[in-house]
Amino acid sequence: MTQIFAHRGSAGTYPENTMISFHEALRTGAEGIELDVQLSKDGQVVIIHDETVDRTTNGKGYVKDLNMDEIKTLNASHKFANKYGKTGIPTLEEFLLWFKDTPLLCNIELKNGFQPSMGLEEKVVHMIRKYNLQERIVLSSFNHYSIVHCFRLAPEIEIAPIYSNGLFMPWIYARSIRGRAIHPSLKVISDGMIAESMNAGIAVRPYTVNDESQMKRLFKVKCSAFFTDFPQKAVNLRKKMNV
Repeated sequence: MTQIFAHRGSAGTYPENTMISFHEALRTGAEGIELDVQLSKDGQVVIIHDETVDRTTNGKGYVKDLNMDEIKTLNASHKFANKYGKTGIPTLEEFLLWFKDTPLLCNIELKNGFQPSMGLEEKVVHMIRKYNLQERIVLSSFNHYSIVHCFRLAPEIEIAPIYSNGLFMPWIYARSIRGRAIHPSLKVISDGMIAESMNAGIAVRPYTVNDESQMKRLFKVKCSAFFTDFPQKAVNLRKKMNV
């Protein structure tokens, strides 16, 4: 069965990377959640995608320049403010306290491509181990040095490189860095490459799949999983196709 990962929670219908978005992902019947982490000024692991808080909150500034007390005053309801009211930016620990009692999987993307976050990998690995969630979490990043570092810290936790440009034999590259999966942009992965990767024992989870015709394509080729902003739509389609 092709697994469905809710991208930043149910980001198409709820404020991205917030607890209400994650709760909705669970309600839809998706198998997994994808979220993004980086460090605050005082070294807390915060769940937010952008380097700044400008787009998704009522605040301004770089995440790395704000301490946790300041971040907690912000409203992260983004474009859904009129629908859901105020909602905050969660920490990874807050999320894991909830997540550990669900049946979900989770992909944690380390956002450290532009602003290197010294110690982010260590803190994330520590928290995963603290709640004994090594078997249910995948660590991914566009920064492949970062996930290799994660593997060296915790070889028991799956790592997966994210990439947006064409990669020759990506299953071989994944193996070379000890990855067990690849997370390619949907635009750069063909049906043949999906089949070859999976045959080589490397899972394939493309992002970000919101179009129904592309969902159908991935269900038909039995792709390992995909990330979507609309998990409810994907779950409904999978049931309809009976795959």
